[in-house]
Amino acid sequence: MNKQLEIRHIVILVPPNSTLLTTAGPLDVFTKAIDEFDLVQNKVDFRYVTHVVSMGPDKLINTSSGLPILSERCYTEIDYSIDTLIITGLARHLDQSLKNKMLEWLKEQSKVIRRICSVCSGAFILAEVGLLDGKKATAHWSKNEELAQMYPLVDVQIARIFIKDGNVYTSAGITSGMDLALALLEEDMGQAFALHVARWLVLYLKRPGNQSQFSTFLDCQSIGNPIIRKVCEWILEHLREELTVEKLAEYVAMSPRNFARVFVRELRVTPAKYINKLRVENACQHLIETQLSLDEIASYCGLKNAENLRRQFINVLEVTPAQYRKSFQSALINME
Repeated sequence: MNKQLEIRHIVILVPPNSTLLTTAGPLDVFTKAIDEFDLVQNKVDFRYVTHVVSMGPDKLINTSSGLPILSERCYTEIDYSIDTLIITGLARHLDQSLKNKMLEWLKEQSKVIRRICSVCSGAFILAEVGLLDGKKATAHWSKNEELAQMYPLVDVQIARIFIKDGNVYTSAGITSGMDLALALLEEDMGQAFALHVARWLVLYLKRPGNQSQFSTFLDCQSIGNPIIRKVCEWILEHLREELTVEKLAEYVAMSPRNFARVFVRELRVTPAKYINKLRVENACQHLIETQLSLDEIASYCGLKNAENLRRQFINVLEVTPAQYRKSFQSALINME
């Protein structure tokens, strides 16, 4: 006799003109989980049912790419208990009266929904309802400054992939919705199953939420100042050395004071913090791609020793080097 399984309704709430992939990405993760349910049916007492619903009155939702989405219904027609709600964009294209009704509905639903999530600019909707007040949150890197300015009670975390604070989850732009969905899947069904789904979707790595949306060095490459770009390239090649403001200034024939001022103006971070982030990112690659000891990696990246490496990882990524290596290398093993 088959056991009765609880139904967990996963609802993706899509506003008009949302980005297609912010909806399709999470949906495909949960759809694949449903397809592969046989692997975990003896370990869980629930099953997923997915829904794509419209934030507006029309079932047909226009997307920013021009390819429309046919939703199953408007959110006002939902007649079941929502387990996980994922909001995939801004409500700026809704009439104000319709938007106000949706915000009021969301406020009421937040009292009973197990998990409330946003992808990309969906964080603005959660913030407007007050669901992010006093919480850590993130959005697309291009929107985080605006989010912080508009909602000062939100602790905006720049450049994070996704963040969980209580039962509220926010994620960065576009593809990070898939990272978030995999994290939700891991909470419910375990790491092995989440990695299995990631493999089927040809996601090379299941990225943890504290990974940066973009690398420090790539961020530097967009800088227009050729002197600062030149020194950043030089830093990357000399991470093992003792790098002081004086040494960097000498390399580009500037005074230390003027160099530090120009560097901060261009990158919005001090040379010391920039170098530290580069060293941590470099260490990340060695943790994934090599079997070097922590002391060896620390020395190679200019972080001196394993203890300092550990301290910097906790400060920048909020995980230890050992945890980082275990997470990524277990993903790689399962992908092979």
